Amino acid sequence: MIRGRYRPWQVATVIMSTTCVFLPCRPGLTDQFATTSVKSTGKRPNVILIMTDDQGYGDLACHGNTILKTPALDRLHAESVRLTNYHVDPTCSPTRSALLTGRYSTRTGVWHTIMGRSMMHTDEVTLAEVFAAGGYRTGCFGKWHLGDNYPLRPQDQGFQDVLVCGGGGVGQTPDFFGNDYFDDTYWHNGQVVKQTGYCTDVFFDAALKFIADSKQPTAGKRQPFFCYIPTNAAHGPFLVADKYKQPYLKAGVPASRAAFYGMITNIDENVARLRKQLAANGLADNTLLIFTTDNGTAAGAGRNGGFNAGLRGTKGSEFDGGHRVPCFWYWPKGHMTGGRDVKQVTAHIDMLPTLSEICQLKPPTDRTIDGTNLLPLLNNPSADWPERTLFVHSQRIEFPRKLRKCAVMTNRWRLVNGEQLFDLNIDYRQQNNVAENHPQVVKQLAQAYDTWWTSIGTRFNDYVRIGLGHKSDNPTLLTCHDWHTNNQPVPWHQNHIRNGLKANGFWAVTVTRAATYRITLRTRPPGRDHPLDATTARITIGDITREQPVPPNATSVSFTIKLKPGNRRLQTTLQDKTGKPRGAYFVQIEAL
Repeated sequence: MIRGRYRPWQVATVIMSTTCVFLPCRPGLTDQFATTSVKSTGKRPNVILIMTDDQGYGDLACHGNTILKTPALDRLHAESVRLTNYHVDPTCSPTRSALLTGRYSTRTGVWHTIMGRSMMHTDEVTLAEVFAAGGYRTGCFGKWHLGDNYPLRPQDQGFQDVLVCGGGGVGQTPDFFGNDYFDDTYWHNGQVVKQTGYCTDVFFDAALKFIADSKQPTAGKRQPFFCYIPTNAAHGPFLVADKYKQPYLKAGVPASRAAFYGMITNIDENVARLRKQLAANGLADNTLLIFTTDNGTAAGAGRNGGFNAGLRGTKGSEFDGGHRVPCFWYWPKGHMTGGRDVKQVTAHIDMLPTLSEICQLKPPTDRTIDGTNLLPLLNNPSADWPERTLFVHSQRIEFPRKLRKCAVMTNRWRLVNGEQLFDLNIDYRQQNNVAENHPQVVKQLAQAYDTWWTSIGTRFNDYVRIGLGHKSDNPTLLTCHDWHTNNQPVPWHQNHIRNGLKANGFWAVTVTRAATYRITLRTRPPGRDHPLDATTARITIGDITREQPVPPNATSVSFTIKLKPGNRRLQTTLQDKTGKPRGAYFVQIEAL
């Protein structure tokens, strides 16, 4: 076990309904949760929400993939209510923010996976906060990807037990330096802790322990739990033990896809292990188990073949292959009748209102909730259901741009990028643009998009800020993963750091208390000393600028500055002997 001065730094796109629920504003945190009209049906269920990474609709045997072996997920599919027209964002962080808040991702401040635009506004109310307020234990085990510093971490956002990697996945810049999927070091409740085993196994191990420990110590009774397992697999790099990928290599699958499939096979094995423990502990009958993924496939299909269940596009695409994903709901013993499909268009934003209804929770009432309670459909897929219009876009830039990689969706239609219209009743693969044949449909959907775009634009120019000096994260370590920049590359992966990528940007920060701060510039995290390779170091925070020479072979350089509370921009510059500048990849900041 490793503990000490390390901090959690080591440790785009939206979908919504046009019939948004605009709820009255009520002051005070406790008043944000209104009473629910749900009638008690007895014991409230435990909830386990598994969300894998980069696994698309076609990356399951039960969806027609004849190469990939997923027996546990196939069984879950057979026993579940399946949302077959379920949509998320085309990339990681936006999906996570929307799923956790019931609000389209851009509204939460999240529309990218890096550049400070993967961090969620701290005034958002998450599923974890709603569950915790309702008496549930809450745990998060895997990939968070909504901010690595106070007040953005999962433990700051309602999760009571946390084991996570850093950034957008193992090996990315905010992750513990040197992690490689095997025997890594992750953050357990804010402290770095060395683990043993493969990443997915480790996260499921922690989830299983959390589930087993879900008891009220005083009463000796089990406390209901919400267990969120957002795996980093099967996100690249595609690393997995040989025993998982070898069968696919022998079947002639290309190497990267064989490893990708191997990672999914390992996930499948862990789902089987989870279900076995639930049954052994007598928890299966009163546990709602949900399986979904965060975007379209990353490696299961593409130019070199593969299988995509007939969908057009892959991860990042505005076509259905980028955002239509599996979603299975399993709750046995008369609660939900499995083996049925819900064909109506649904989305990740529906998760919070639906779970609030099922678990008799009190969702926030002081904000727009974009999702819809799906319980009537889960109970009866043939139930009368109003037509919905949903929206999706990918905004992997500093500031969102209208009509960028977007789609307007109904049960039948897709209007893509404001120009191409597809009739999914006869063109599931989205191959034939019929916009000229249906001008009124184009006009109607375009007007709906315009209204939606206006509604989401209120925070485009805001920054989600990292807190400095807070006692729960002091010192804190900023990484270049979260630089804001319009025209320079962002070193979001540790290999960019190793290769010395020359770039720069600024961090949006909030000084939480008046103090003298020591600000240390580095090119590696603490404990991984590496020469700065610079002659001059400069720092600008707000209206304060300091500059000093860098000694030869120095691995860090520090500035001591008195700061008052408030919002700032923080930028660093390291200039080498040729005069070429770059930013410090890591900046450690401590309130003294």
